[in-house]
Amino acid sequence: MENANLFSPFEIKGRRLKNRIGLAPMTRMSSSADGIPRQDVLDFLVRRAKNGVSIINTEGIVTDYESAQGYPGQSRMLTQKQIDAWTPVVKAIQAEGAVAVMQMFHCGRMAWPEVNPANRVIAPSPMAVRQINPVTGTSYPIPSAMSWFDIDHVINGFVETAKGGVVAGFDGIEIQGAHGYLISQFLSSYSNQRTDRYGGSVENRYFFIHRIINAVRSAIPEDVLLFVRISDWGVADMEVSLFGSREEFQEIIGYLSNEPIDAVSVSTYDYSQKAFGTDRTMARLAREITDLPIMICGAVHDRATAEDALKDADIVLSGKSLLLNPDWVKDIRENKRLNRYKSSEAGIAYTPEPLP
Repeated sequence: MENANLFSPFEIKGRRLKNRIGLAPMTRMSSSADGIPRQDVLDFLVRRAKNGVSIINTEGIVTDYESAQGYPGQSRMLTQKQIDAWTPVVKAIQAEGAVAVMQMFHCGRMAWPEVNPANRVIAPSPMAVRQINPVTGTSYPIPSAMSWFDIDHVINGFVETAKGGVVAGFDGIEIQGAHGYLISQFLSSYSNQRTDRYGGSVENRYFFIHRIINAVRSAIPEDVLLFVRISDWGVADMEVSLFGSREEFQEIIGYLSNEPIDAVSVSTYDYSQKAFGTDRTMARLAREITDLPIMICGAVHDRATAEDALKDADIVLSGKSLLLNPDWVKDIRENKRLNRYKSSEAGIAYTPEPLP
């Protein structure tokens, strides 16, 4: 969007956004055994809506009670108690003129058995993450290769979680296909070495997310937004490209363009970084293939970077800046000088400290 104004409205599927700024989904690990986040974490979402953010994404909501959970303290949307806890939060976000979106995901091999009720870690293939688990200080376990029954069971978890989000009143649902979690593990030949319908070619590796998208879309009302998030980096083994080439990435974007979704969220570590040895960014490579609205995230920290990111996208998402600075929207409107936060500064809410 070469001349897009950061503070101009934007419309997605009949929903008018008051500006092009969104809160990126961030897993905060603040839930107790009931799968409900701490109150200050919920209040944080409402405050960001009140302070001018147009799209409020939740933290990642895990999708079943068996194998989806990868970290302690993750949230779910599968019981009436959980739905009831989120309902007033969603209403408060909407009352501030923002769109509320629930992100849902399955951690796959990015887990350890002790946090799963079924004491089991599953993935496309029995390949462990190479790096040491930063939480436990030990190696990640070798996951069990998913059977076709496992695949159907996991897809059903996405559907049931999406239904819970709809009952809670969310305007949209996002499917997390990024960052080396389960869907990303299927998409990438780095972690998917299957030889059946779900492995091998890009088209086969894409089949898992294709089934999830269509199962979720058929289970939620037509006016509920449906987004998919994608990335070329994972939270572990970050030096490994999750896609083999520009052609492979763009092939997947092409498949997404034919799905019943309303936007693609491209998550990068730095939106301006050139991808796959080309002179183009991830957002630009996606824009070459799709007419779907594109959201971009990664190193957007001030007015200049936000406007620059909009050259290849329709909406910019901020994570650390909005997490740590309640007045970020006001500050960028006033074009204040703002520094880029480091990942090490974003540990708040992994601790007992309340969110600002």
